[in-house]
Amino acid sequence: MSLSSILSADAIDCAIKDCQAPDSFCPKKFFQACGLAKKSAQEVKKVFGLLDNDDSGYIEEEELKYFLQRFSPGARVLTDKETKGFLSAADDDSDGRIGADEFQAMVLS
Repeated sequence: MSLSSILSADAIDCAIKDCQAPDSFCPKKFFQACGLAKKSAQEVKKVFGLLDNDDSGYIEEEELKYFLQRFSPGARVLTDKETKGFLSAADDDSDGRIGADEFQAMVLS
């Protein structure tokens, strides 16, 4: 399964273009732009599984750096500031990683 089986390629492209400049990435704005915020909880969990590169059940800081590239291979890497901001916004239990429930809560809020 790929992200384009859940989200439209055009919506993904649009969302990527909106955050091309360094330090312009905002997770909530990105989720809205790519259409993920309008998907079901089950679809959001499927996307989480695709973003969890090492299948650990969590998205760690190192994986977050390459978040945009999971949506589009040519996209940029997130800056350290963006990565840390994304992590702190979603990591409700402060364990330094984002679980599936935390990701779903952030996307659908």
